Amino acid sequence: MRCPYCGCLEDKVVDSRPTDEGLTIRRRRECVKCAARFTTYEKIETVPLMVVKKDGTRQGYDRNKILGGIVKACEKRPVSMNQIEKLVDSIELSLYNSMKKEVSTEEIGEIIMTELKGLDQVAYVRFASVYRQFKDIDTFMEELTKIMKEK
Repeated sequence: MRCPYCGCLEDKVVDSRPTDEGLTIRRRRECVKCAARFTTYEKIETVPLMVVKKDGTRQGYDRNKILGGIVKACEKRPVSMNQIEKLVDSIELSLYNSMKKEVSTEEIGEIIMTELKGLDQVAYVRFASVYRQFKDIDTFMEELTKIMKEK
C-alpha cells in the first residue's frame, strides 16, 4: 500500500478489526519511512452490479455517486460522516442482498429516500426534491405534507 503522505511503498499494519458485520476489514497502517498513519479497508470482491439508468443505458455501480448525493443532501445538517458511511453501507448491503445483477436508478433512489427519511427529514426532502425533480412549490408541499402526516 502506498503511503498517501510520502508515497513510500512500505508500511506496517498497526491494528486490524472487522467492520460492516464482518464484510470489511479496517486496517490502521503506519508508513515505515515517515511514520504517518492511515486507514485502509479490505473488502471481498463481489459480482459487479449494473445500474440501469432512466434512458435505458447501463453502467457499473459506483458507491461514490450515492455517497456524493447523500453528502450533498446532508450538507449543513447535524449528520456525521460516520452516519452517512453507515447509511451508504446499509444501502449497498440492500442492493447486493437483492441478488440482482441489474438494478434501476429508481430502485436505488427509493432505497436512499427510505434510509434518509429515518436519518434526517430535511436531508430526505432535499434529496427527494432533486430525485423526484419537483417542478413547482405544489409538488414540494405535497411531499412535506406527507412527512407531517407521518409524524
